[in-house]
This record gives sequence, structure tokens and C-alpha cells, in this order.
Amino acid sequence: MQLSRGDLLSAYRTMRTIRAFEERLHLEFASGEIPGFVHLYAGEEASAVGICMHLTEVDKLASTHRGHGHCIAKGVDVLPMMSEIYGRKDGVCGGKGGSMHIAEISKGMLGANGIVGGGPPLICGAALTAKILGNRGVAVAFYGDGGSNQGTTLESLNLAKIWNLPILFVCEDNGYAEATAASYAVGGSQVKRAEGFGIPGVVVDGNDFFAIYDAAREAIEHARNGGGPSLLHLKLGRYYGHFEGDATTYRAPGEVDRLRAEHDCLKRFRNRVTEASLLEAHELDAIDGEVEKLIDDAVVHAKAAPLPTEADLLADVYVSY
Repeated sequence: MQLSRGDLLSAYRTMRTIRAFEERLHLEFASGEIPGFVHLYAGEEASAVGICMHLTEVDKLASTHRGHGHCIAKGVDVLPMMSEIYGRKDGVCGGKGGSMHIAEISKGMLGANGIVGGGPPLICGAALTAKILGNRGVAVAFYGDGGSNQGTTLESLNLAKIWNLPILFVCEDNGYAEATAASYAVGGSQVKRAEGFGIPGVVVDGNDFFAIYDAAREAIEHARNGGGPSLLHLKLGRYYGHFEGDATTYRAPGEVDRLRAEHDCLKRFRNRVTEASLLEAHELDAIDGEVEKLIDDAVVHAKAAPLPTEADLLADVYVSY
């Protein structure tokens, strides 16, 4: 499907924003000013953007440890996101969620998740709500190859099918569950697992924005029109360790360099749109500059923002229904 110039520029800007956000966090985390754990999404940008471009405000998503990219792609503002990761009071969760539990309910981003495989059952609830309300909403569950082995994920596939829920399951397979290779720990095929529950699935090159965009469009339309759940198995790569500080001794020498040189989703996008004369290089360069300034501003803002007070600790602990 041919995208408009506006769509192409928007896709590049969002992917570039995610990359710049993550690359900057990699540097800032080393300074010791960021509390807690940080798991970076750099290298996987095409997945979040290619899928979330089809989502509306009524649609929901659940994320993994690696949730910053999903947040940005779903429309969460970068400044309060950065403040959240720095633990500041004006963060999207008041500075109490941090990187691993960042969420923005008003944007339909139900949260990063510290529990491996915790997102799929959560998204079954969101999809059931949409089905009962009849608002044509769709719910997306992102999980990794490690999360695909959790019973929660398999139970969610079953539940989604028997209730015919409007769900897209997205397995972001970066080849490692923390430090364990998928080739060692994952049996069979993700697509055949889904097919075992009667759910259609497809394998997609997770570094190709256009392939993801097309596959997601078909699956999300299928769900929105009452067709039920689908699964995308995206094969991609992460540029950093499982968490910041991970020595990545389990990765082969030169592996990440080859990923960046030969499979980078941003380079592939840029080459494709400029070679086809869909966009000009100077337009993309201008976006790069604007994004770098945005991230600079976000870091300055976060460092200057106040910390939560003692009184804030007891706020938002319980929810009244």
C-alpha cells in the first residue's frame, strides 16, 4: 500500500524520535542519575511504528520491559516520558513508575510490564471491553520470544480465540530472552503455535517498516471488523543489552555491528524512500535535527523537574470504581 508523503514523514520522525530517545538514555544512564532499571528498544523501531500507525485513540496496547518505543509510537509526549524515567514528579506516572512501569492510560498505552508474559492477559481484558462496548477498538499485545513461552501468553491465545476478541498478538523476537538464545529455549514456530489455537499468523521481517505496516494493516482491519485475533512474528534485533549495564557476553563479537550496518530499520527506510524519490534526503536531515533538539530539551527539563514529595507516595495507590 502506498503511503502519503505526510505518512512517510510521520513514520520517519517517530522512528527517529525513538532511536534518539534510546541512544540518549544509553548515555545518560551511565551518569548514574537515572534510578532503577532501563531496557532499551533501539533497533526495533519499525515494529512499534509500523503497527501503531494503524491504531486510533480508542485502541489499547500492552508492552514489555522494553516499552519506551511503544509509548512514543502510541503518541505519549516525550518530555513527561523523560521526566518519568528520571523519577520526577511531572512524569507521566508522577515519577513512581519509572522505565519498567511507564504508562499513559489516556493514550491507550496500558503500560510497560515487569512481568514477562504479563501483557497478553491484560490485553484480553482491554479487547473484551472494546467488544462489549462495540466501539470497534483493537488491542495489541507486544511480547518477546521469552514471553512467548509463558503460560499466560498461551492461555491468552486460547481466550482470545474462544471469545473472538479484537486482538493483535505481536511477538518481537530479538533472539534473546535476557541472555538465553531463542534457538536454545523456544520450541517449534510462533505461527504454528497460533494456528494450533485457530489463530492466523505470519512471519515478518522486523527491520522492514513497510512489510510490518502492510501486515499490521491487514491484521488490525481483520480484528476491527469482527474477524478476531491474529499474530505477527517479527524477527528483529536489539542494539543494547537486555538492560543497561548488561555486559552482553552472550553475544558473538561483531554481532551488533553487523545488525547496525546491514539491517538497521532507519537506514532501510531512508534508502527506500530517497531512491524512489518519495522523500528528499534534506527533509530527513531536518527531522534528525529537530528530534535531537527535542531530546536535548527533554533531558534538560527532566533534570530540572522536582522529585515527588513524601505526600505523593500515598497518592494513586488505590483506584475507586
